[in-house]
Amino acid sequence: MKLSRELKTAIIVLGGIILFILGFSYLKSNNLFDNSRTFYAVYDNVNGLATGTNVDINGLKVGSIHSIEFLNSTGNLLVTFSVDSDFKFSRNSEAELYDTGIIGGKGLRIIPVFDGGPNAKSGDTLEAKIRPGITELVTQRLNPLQEKLEGVMINADSVLAGMDKVMNEKSRSHLRNVIANLDETVKEFKATSYRINGFLKENQDNMTASVTNIKKISEDFSKLSDSLSNADISGSIEKLKSTMDNLNSVVAKIEAGEGSVGKLLNDETLYQNLEQASLDLQLLLEDLRLNPKRYVHFSLFGKKAKPYEANSDTLTIIQNND
Repeated sequence: MKLSRELKTAIIVLGGIILFILGFSYLKSNNLFDNSRTFYAVYDNVNGLATGTNVDINGLKVGSIHSIEFLNSTGNLLVTFSVDSDFKFSRNSEAELYDTGIIGGKGLRIIPVFDGGPNAKSGDTLEAKIRPGITELVTQRLNPLQEKLEGVMINADSVLAGMDKVMNEKSRSHLRNVIANLDETVKEFKATSYRINGFLKENQDNMTASVTNIKKISEDFSKLSDSLSNADISGSIEKLKSTMDNLNSVVAKIEAGEGSVGKLLNDETLYQNLEQASLDLQLLLEDLRLNPKRYVHFSLFGKKAKPYEANSDTLTIIQNND
């Protein structure tokens, strides 16, 4: 079948129109053959958001922005965007504007919410949210700092004005004297530092020897400490304690009059007998000194011993003892 020239022309024109529509839709990021869902969000300021910008969920691209237009006379903006993915999220999810980078412009992302409510469907309006960018955050931080800095500058200007009134010629002269004295002090300190350095250089060997001796003493002390830690001090203390207990027991028995030593120390009769024996011995020695002839006899003819007669000195000793 042979087509006429008019029919071929009509087919070419229709094909061109279809291709133009498809190309225009593609340039506007609209796909005529998809089943994407369309959502809306209302903002008072989109901060440079443009049509065709990607829409993502958790960093994954799921759609794009179709249009941005004024909603009412107050200047609120209606953003229309599509979501190509079948990912389900609640109708209470948020559509957040955020900075894609320092110079990357604005982007739109959906913060999904899983609260068990009804799922979002095409035509729903999601809650709009704007996340401050780096510029906004820096501005928020710098504004209070700028206000404080301005206040500090005002206070500093007031202080300088007051100082100008206080610092008369006499005060300036005193301040110059203080600075001059401070300069002299620094010079003296510098000279002292030089002298100290010279002293250290001259006595470097002695200081090295002193440090060596201190190190040796520290090592000896460490060895002594190790010896003390290895010694059975607790056992010695236990033995000493046992010895003291035994000594206390012996002393208690002596005080109670037990044993020979206890009886010797606590028996008054024995003490009196010893005292009397000592007295008798003293009398015997004294009488031996005064009358040696009574105890030592030497006779060639067997002369009888005379009976004992106490002299006056012996009687005096006995009477004094009585």
